[in-house]
Amino acid sequence: MTLRLDLLRHGETELGGGMRGSLDDALTATGWAQMQAAVAGAGPWDRIVSSPLQRCARFAEQLAAQLGLPLQLEADVQELHFGAWEGQSAAQLMETDAEGLGLFWADPYGFTPPNGEPVTGFAARVLGAVERLHQACEGERVLLVCHGGVMRLLLAQARGLPREQLLQVSVGHGALLPLRVDSGCVLTEG
Repeated sequence: MTLRLDLLRHGETELGGGMRGSLDDALTATGWAQMQAAVAGAGPWDRIVSSPLQRCARFAEQLAAQLGLPLQLEADVQELHFGAWEGQSAAQLMETDAEGLGLFWADPYGFTPPNGEPVTGFAARVLGAVERLHQACEGERVLLVCHGGVMRLLLAQARGLPREQLLQVSVGHGALLPLRVDSGCVLTEG
């Protein structure tokens, strides 16, 4: 049986772009508006699952209360931990670690930022969480409030992209994108 999984990326955060990873930034007013606009007229959902980081969880809590839906916080859908790169922009990294950044952009599975989480481990935890959701929520429609990296990973899997193209998947703040999850964690768009 199929799980319909709507992926919602958090909106703009107070400390801006760059490698936010495990940093727990709050949403800006614009970020809240981006997410509210994304879900307006969408759904209906049977439940909401969210990353516990506040840029996802605060909106998920408010929406769950507003819609009277159960909410589950799921640590395994947190963003990739960027290690020493946390909080830095690509421009800053070009000045301090241009070679590493180039290697990461060329093959994120093959290069891990210093003291960061390997993308292979990130993929295993995210796909494990999606598989558990599929088992627990078959036949339901679930809103997953998460991060750009999580969405890139799931969309790349659904599109059958080679691993080197992971970071070429574009996901804007407040993007809402539908996936279908079938047995064996087979992902398709739509």
